[in-house]
Amino acid sequence: MSARLTSVLSRIAQAIPVVIGVVVISFVLTRALPGDPAVYFAGAAADEASIAEVREALGLDKPMLRQFIIYVGDLARGDLGQSISSGRPVAEDLASRLPASLELTLSALLLSCAVAVPLGVLAATRPGSPVDHLCRVLVTAGVSLPTFFTGILLIYVFYYLLGIAPSPLGRLDFIYIEPDHVTGFYLIDAALAGDAETFLGALKQLVLPAITLALFTMAPIARMTRAAMLGALSADFVRTARAAGLTNRTVLYGYAFRNALLPVVTTLGMVFSFTLGANVLVEKVFAWPGIGSYAVEALVVSDYAAVQGFVLAMAFLFVLLNLVIDLAYTLIDPRIGFAAK
Repeated sequence: MSARLTSVLSRIAQAIPVVIGVVVISFVLTRALPGDPAVYFAGAAADEASIAEVREALGLDKPMLRQFIIYVGDLARGDLGQSISSGRPVAEDLASRLPASLELTLSALLLSCAVAVPLGVLAATRPGSPVDHLCRVLVTAGVSLPTFFTGILLIYVFYYLLGIAPSPLGRLDFIYIEPDHVTGFYLIDAALAGDAETFLGALKQLVLPAITLALFTMAPIARMTRAAMLGALSADFVRTARAAGLTNRTVLYGYAFRNALLPVVTTLGMVFSFTLGANVLVEKVFAWPGIGSYAVEALVVSDYAAVQGFVLAMAFLFVLLNLVIDLAYTLIDPRIGFAAK
């Protein structure tokens, strides 16, 4: 068995205790939420007998340990439970909503990287210049302005005042028909179907929420890129490369930028995992049917199965993302070997 495969399997094994901990903590914390789902779904006019029947139907009348054993047994069969708010299996709800959140998050990250990484490099190569000051202003504004405020401001300017943006009501305007489901990403599915009109309609709906989220994610990426580039440019190997007569472009991109990529990739992975689970405000402002808004709606009604399913999905995505980042490290810098980790 190769060292690379052994290392990948080792990382998967190391993630198992993390997943077990997430299962236990999410189960306990959801039961500690205020409110009783049986009271909510029995209705305001329900008597104690009706509430007891609903609680028994939901399995909430059993001891906590018994509930946990049943829950773990269901998980072992791949069953995340039944959502009491939607009436559907939690796995189906997550599968239908996850592509919407991924499409929004990935689009925002691509946009923020396209702006933040070049800006961070320029700021590092020109310290004290207007570009450097612009980078600092962007970083400060990105971490200071709440995403819901930025979203509402963009809607007010581009939809209400200028009238050039579509109504902020989901992933697709009502005049369009959803593309055939292949990946769940409207842009990709519309492109695969050759439907240019639906593709443009989905792209227009995506622009404002993606910009809103990108303004928030630009800040840590630009700041880390600038700091990593400053550190790389002051390193001995860069001075040696310059003394050897290499061109400034080769030194900047072939040596400094490649070495600065490692902390940038780490930051990008952290930003992605955080943004995917925390973009609920953007989803609410733009009526985006993602998993963030799904989790909040489940919390409001104490929908235990839905909340636990959301937490587990985020945990698995985070573990998978860490594995992808480890693999990316070896591609960026071959000196980082799997066997050494």
